[in-house]
Amino acid sequence: MSTPDPTPRTSNAGRYLFMAIVGLTVGVGATIAMPRIWSALVGEADPFPHALMEVQGWHMGQLRAAMDQNRCTASDVMPHLQALRAMSGDLEPGFPKLRDDERFKSAAAAMRGAVDKAIAAPPLSCESLAGTMKAIGDTCKGCHRDFKN
Repeated sequence: MSTPDPTPRTSNAGRYLFMAIVGLTVGVGATIAMPRIWSALVGEADPFPHALMEVQGWHMGQLRAAMDQNRCTASDVMPHLQALRAMSGDLEPGFPKLRDDERFKSAAAAMRGAVDKAIAAPPLSCESLAGTMKAIGDTCKGCHRDFKN
């Protein structure tokens, strides 16, 4: 008859579980960190130009919504026109690669001119707001036609 082994057998399950938890933790951490590491290696694009276009688009959308709701008084539209004017001053600094391009400077100046005209003589009806938005939108389209990738 054989004698039982005096040392109890331990299961490796605990070790495997510990290593699986460590592996999952490292994997999740690497997955979260990878986009930042990649952008640091490749060089992240400046988010400001995109943000500038998004906010300008939002203000144009608010003007469009005001027209749809028949809320076209000067008090309804002036805050959005003023915000568009303030942001139009950031066009050249916001696009440093285009800052010295004469066509870009001209397009930015045209947008500022269209918004300045709207602020100087605010639209008092939805019909005049539609004309104002067309004038501002045409300056946007001209620039996007020439420079948007």
